[in-house]
Amino acid sequence: MKRRAFVSSLTAWPVAAAALPQSEEGKIRTIAEGFLREHGVQGMSIAYGRDGKIDFEAAYGFADAAGTEAVTPQHRFRIASISKPFTATAVMECIEEERLRPDSKVFGPDGILGGDFAGDLAAITVDHLLSHTCGGWTNDKNDPMFKNPRMNHAELIAWTLANQKLTNRPGEHFAYSNFGYCVLGRVLEKVRKLPYEALIKKRLLEPCGISSMQIAGNTLADRRPQEVMYLTPKANAAYSMNVARMDSHGGWIATAGDLVCFASQLPLLLKKDSIRTMTTPGLNAGYARGWYVNKVPNCWHSGSLPGTTTIMVHTAKGMCWAGLLNGRSEKLGLALDKLMWQMGGVVKAWAL
Repeated sequence: MKRRAFVSSLTAWPVAAAALPQSEEGKIRTIAEGFLREHGVQGMSIAYGRDGKIDFEAAYGFADAAGTEAVTPQHRFRIASISKPFTATAVMECIEEERLRPDSKVFGPDGILGGDFAGDLAAITVDHLLSHTCGGWTNDKNDPMFKNPRMNHAELIAWTLANQKLTNRPGEHFAYSNFGYCVLGRVLEKVRKLPYEALIKKRLLEPCGISSMQIAGNTLADRRPQEVMYLTPKANAAYSMNVARMDSHGGWIATAGDLVCFASQLPLLLKKDSIRTMTTPGLNAGYARGWYVNKVPNCWHSGSLPGTTTIMVHTAKGMCWAGLLNGRSEKLGLALDKLMWQMGGVVKAWAL
């Protein structure tokens, strides 16, 4: 995808299919820079578009703590839980190809990943993991994904199944689970016979024209080219996690434009019925399979890690956007969501 870029004198680097009126671009810049000051965040990247086309892309503030490296639209951020829609889309594609079924068992003698399991563990299906209804492993202080950082995927899964029992029967209760999406990543690897990162690049990213996404490193020394720094009140909080192990639930880095290219091209990747299934809520009226949803219907996902706040949105009218911050604080995610709607509303030509 070709993008025409120019450098702004006010630390913003917009990239647009057709330049916005200067007054609208100026209003967006003013809103964005005011937001950074109000919330004490160092840098931001945003993108808006539809149908695989970027209508506007810009960055504000700084990528580093010293305030010497200006953020550009080419800078990559940890996207945290926005990784889940990518995993869900890859699973739905496998279901379309009849490599998986929604009711395919995951564990036990008849399960994709096998193992000597019975009872409720052996009852967990692919759809239970997709819809966060597997019955346990909740995103809370006992989240397995933030424990045993030296374990690899297989070791962590074995430890979790042995030490953290289910709290509900599968299919009866919604509980947001990072671990469930970690397991889905391993299901995909088993079915596709490729490492998770490679299969997502081949099946989803390449068809959408996305080349800059990859799984993040863990430490500051592992910082990728054109990746921002993650700034936290507690020193090193962003660099003391096994982010790479979070691959299928929270491990990707991307530009805001990458996320818009993906969200706006779901019909390129999946059939209408699959998209409908993926975005239709189940036990939780506000969450479907890898996407938050509402009655409009809009669908989206947010992300949060130490030093990271993100959002990706696909509206019912087909407009998509993404906003990425290299900071995190209480309620910043809600503020970012509101900000993206506010800035998008400035452009008269866009139907949000």
